[in-house]
Amino acid sequence: MAEYYLISQLPSLDGISENTPLPITQERFAELCDGLLGKKIQNELNKVSVIPSRNPQKTSSPLLEKWNGFERNLRLALAKLRAEKMNKQFDSEVQFFSAEIMQAARTAIEIESPMEAEKFLNRCRLDFLETLRPTDSFSEEFLFYYGLKLRLIERIRKFDAASGEAAYRNIYDSIMNKDRTEVIK
Repeated sequence: MAEYYLISQLPSLDGISENTPLPITQERFAELCDGLLGKKIQNELNKVSVIPSRNPQKTSSPLLEKWNGFERNLRLALAKLRAEKMNKQFDSEVQFFSAEIMQAARTAIEIESPMEAEKFLNRCRLDFLETLRPTDSFSEEFLFYYGLKLRLIERIRKFDAASGEAAYRNIYDSIMNKDRTEVIK
């Protein structure tokens, strides 16, 4: 019953344009969840991330499992293609990537502007997340979906061209110096 009450209070994230202010922040979402949900789901929600760890951590949510697998493989495919482009070796535990992931990674690699590449990847992520949207809008899985979508939208809105360029150069330099910690947490 708590999920129904909570979800009925959440504003829609559908159809929000780039320039429209978000109707809710991650902090407000967390406040609404706090106290209405059991400890187990609250702990799962607190661990939701758009950047999964390199070593998979099991969750109780099929949606989060699929999301983490997709995002992890997308990041590894990007790293593999970037390494190939620079004639570098990249060892990954994943040897096969889906056609969808490889196509997204190839397209992103070819985009000259890092900002435009991130926007493209964010669109791919949001599109994939939509395939995971639960049919039951008043379930725990919907809360995971909503939390991920909110994080993705907030993440891309925080990007700034100047600071992004500096971060890109820093990451690029660390790759060239063989420090691979930036690929996946």
